[in-house]
Amino acid sequence: MIKSMTGFGKSVIEILGKKINVELRSLNSKSLDLNLRLPYLYKEKELGLRSYISKQLERGKIDLIVFIESKNELLPIAINKNLVKSYYNELKLLSAELNDDTSNLMELVFKMPEVLKSEKETIEFDESEWVHLKNAVDNAIESFQKFRSDEGNILSMEFKNRIDIIYKLLADVLSLDALRVVNLRNRIKNNILEIIEKEKIDENRFEQELIYYIEKLDITEEKLRLKTHLDYFVLTMKEPSCGRKLGFISQEIGREINTIGSKANDAGIQKIVVQMKDELEKIKEQLLNVL
Repeated sequence: MIKSMTGFGKSVIEILGKKINVELRSLNSKSLDLNLRLPYLYKEKELGLRSYISKQLERGKIDLIVFIESKNELLPIAINKNLVKSYYNELKLLSAELNDDTSNLMELVFKMPEVLKSEKETIEFDESEWVHLKNAVDNAIESFQKFRSDEGNILSMEFKNRIDIIYKLLADVLSLDALRVVNLRNRIKNNILEIIEKEKIDENRFEQELIYYIEKLDITEEKLRLKTHLDYFVLTMKEPSCGRKLGFISQEIGREINTIGSKANDAGIQKIVVQMKDELEKIKEQLLNVL
């Protein structure tokens, strides 16, 4: 089953006078690139949560965002003055070394972590919340996986349509190839007759040379291998986590199409080859988003 590498999932739970929001988002990546954005009070659980998520999700640049909303009236914002002074002094020294402008240092300081604290950040962590948080994460993962599956179904239909088009184009190549050999034989013979009189042509030698030449332009094996690769692509689409494998198969499909185009020596077949390449490129573009 094809799954998309992009995905989105969200879960919200309400406990002890606060609302915990969990969001999962992912983009394309060659491997698992997991980034967690957690409230400060959950930082001690980050490694366990990272391991827990990594076992359930595969490739992708995945962001997990957890934020808390208090249902109670917010307390006034508090400024961590000692941290502000520390950030400011460090930035001032660095600016002096770099001979840089110091007019916006305070603006930069207030963008630094933990400078401002509000009710959302001063809520005390209860160990029992961990169970509820994991449930919220599980719900978000379930929603996230469904999103990936739904997107994967759309991609699967797209691939099937593109592969069907290449199948039809291959059938057109088969019909043209039968005439190609006859036309090639006649064209070569007519060209020779323009130079050499018919009585002086050794028919046996001519047939031997013609067979040798036609064998070099024969695309029977390429047509067979192309169909085999197309069949294999469709079969592989049913396997889990097949993105990389489909990528390799598409490369093999491309090789056979290119070889048919270079060996055919026929304008009609080469025109079809261009159409095949166009469909294959559209498949490759979408394969970048397959898990």
